[in-house]
Amino acid sequence: MRIYLLVLLVAAAVTFLVTPSVRRLAVRIGAITAVRERDVHTTPIPRLGGLAMLVGLAVALLFASRMPFLARVFTTDGRAWAILGGAAIVCLLGVADDIWDLDWMTKLAGQILAAGFLAWQNVQLFTIPIFGLTRPSARLTLIATVLIVVVAINAVNFVDGLDGLAAGMIAIGGSAFFVYSYALALPQNDYASLATLIMAALVGICLGFLPHNFNPARIFMGDSGSMVLGFVMAAAAIVVTGNIDPGLPQSRQIPAFIPILLPLAVLLLPLFDMGSAIARRTLAGVSPFHPDRQHLHHRMLALGHSHRRAVVILYLWTAIFAFATVALVQFRVRWVLAGLGIAMVIGILLTLGPLRTRGRFLDDTIQIPVVAPPAGAAAEPGSGLGSASSPIQFASSRTWRPVPGPQAPGGADPGPAPGFFPPVGQTPPSTPPAGQTPPPAPLGPAAAAPNPAVPAPAVPARVATPVAPHAPHHVRGKNR
Repeated sequence: MRIYLLVLLVAAAVTFLVTPSVRRLAVRIGAITAVRERDVHTTPIPRLGGLAMLVGLAVALLFASRMPFLARVFTTDGRAWAILGGAAIVCLLGVADDIWDLDWMTKLAGQILAAGFLAWQNVQLFTIPIFGLTRPSARLTLIATVLIVVVAINAVNFVDGLDGLAAGMIAIGGSAFFVYSYALALPQNDYASLATLIMAALVGICLGFLPHNFNPARIFMGDSGSMVLGFVMAAAAIVVTGNIDPGLPQSRQIPAFIPILLPLAVLLLPLFDMGSAIARRTLAGVSPFHPDRQHLHHRMLALGHSHRRAVVILYLWTAIFAFATVALVQFRVRWVLAGLGIAMVIGILLTLGPLRTRGRFLDDTIQIPVVAPPAGAAAEPGSGLGSASSPIQFASSRTWRPVPGPQAPGGADPGPAPGFFPPVGQTPPSTPPAGQTPPPAPLGPAAAAPNPAVPAPAVPARVATPVAPHAPHHVRGKNR
């Protein structure tokens, strides 16, 4: 176990350290996600995060190949390098899409090519643990392998719509898969498992990328990242499922069917999102890959959740289904179903209950400076507004906020400067003199003193309520 945790830490550290360099590269070559109508981010964000993930995965596997404990995983066959090679293919495909926006047919062809390469390197679904162990024909094995890989890639790609969502969901689901594959190897006294190694590296690259990708994100993983995550997850599932020993006693084959359920449980939300999107778009008479704003994460935001809260609640649902499936290995089905029912009730209450629009739990944060109210506006006692000792507070961008004006000698407030902080998407209220169009006034303490020859604009009648002294230095911003 310690060796696997060390591999996880190596993958996380390398990914975390490489991501800033990848971000600078994305900015230099113009791999920027522009703000589109269906997006929830409000500023262009660099992508290509999948490159950092691929580097982290490669370094983790190279490190593991030098460990005596895991040497047999690399010497018996080349499947570990085949998985890395296939991940490199889909990553390069995603990089091309992040830069040039490839059409869906080109991406699908590249995904099939990567899945075929994986099957060619002997990573195939040789046995299916349904109604015993079924050995499909060679042609059916190839088709099933390619289908599983392509579906997993696109499921992760469809759900990658909020900051940190895909990386966190795969990290949680991969952790459950890691626990299962490790537990599956215990009865055989063979702790060197390729599937466990791959899942440890997969969880590591997700955890290393998440600090850069969680809201507010500084970089997106892009198609290069979502394709890598889906590909590696599918490859690990095939490795576990395709290597079940048919000679094992029936009592030891009971957990063997879980690799069929576990990937479905881990990717249940992405698969549901992808299936509903394909059905919705097909019924509407458009391409299944035509973008819209009806994805699962869009619906979470429409319910009133903030960006962060929506992501964390989707994390919770992923953990519920993934770890409930893994629990079938150690606990009776009735106990697992009882625990699953309780967890689902809690999840429903958090998703649809009144807390989704109340409180400040995981609200999105923005910082907007606010100083003393205009002359004549009353401030709440003890708020600190209007005093030289507390020149800046933070408040919501949904209300009008005066811009700080120049400070008169002695700390007196001469009144607001000509300009205001308006809500997002609105223009500052101003009343320029007749026949004149004054240039925009600078903002902040360095603003020039008002010209006495030009009357200052009228202060809006609506004066912002001062921030209470106990309010934290962040506030809720608009849902993205």
